[in-house]
Amino acid sequence: MSTCPTVGILLAAGAGRRFGGDKLLAPLHGRALVLHALAALHPAVDQVIAVVRPGAGALADALEQAGAQVVECPRATLGMGHSLACGADHAPPAARLLVSLGDMPAVRPDTIRRVRRALERGAVIVVPTHHGHRGHPVGFASALQRELTRLVGDQGARALLQRHAADVREIAVDDPGILHDVDTPTDLSETTARALTPVPRAPADR
Repeated sequence: MSTCPTVGILLAAGAGRRFGGDKLLAPLHGRALVLHALAALHPAVDQVIAVVRPGAGALADALEQAGAQVVECPRATLGMGHSLACGADHAPPAARLLVSLGDMPAVRPDTIRRVRRALERGAVIVVPTHHGHRGHPVGFASALQRELTRLVGDQGARALLQRHAADVREIAVDDPGILHDVDTPTDLSETTARALTPVPRAPADR
């Protein structure tokens, strides 16, 4: 790993109220939904930190078995900002951070690699766009890690992007998955029809 690693932070601490249950464990092409998001993120970064809410034992186990470092965020119920801060705080010092959402299973690995390459070339904040709309994952240079650890509330990193608006680099990608999250069972049905990144089988399944 380089002296400035690139760490993926997978936010997986939502309660899934609109879905009617733990949507991240909902089956999608034979695997938990969240594992598709992890499968796209994992090969594009040096390590993945997955942030979960307290008591999410089954979710934490699934993510750990798939190779993520799982961090429980005690204040996850207070908003995404707390979860992101928790993940940033557990990343190695001076790390570039790529923030992905656990309920976005259709993002392509190449999109994530492009975000990483833009950071490596000196970008401060990198946001992928599709037809002019901003999506995820969002990349942050190591200089912003401390600010990320101080986030609170339910706005995620939105305030940080506004504060550093002049430093945001948008990259256009041919990837509608950057805009597609799963909030309801209908969203999941629509996602089932998509071609997703294959999820590697666990050793026990081989």
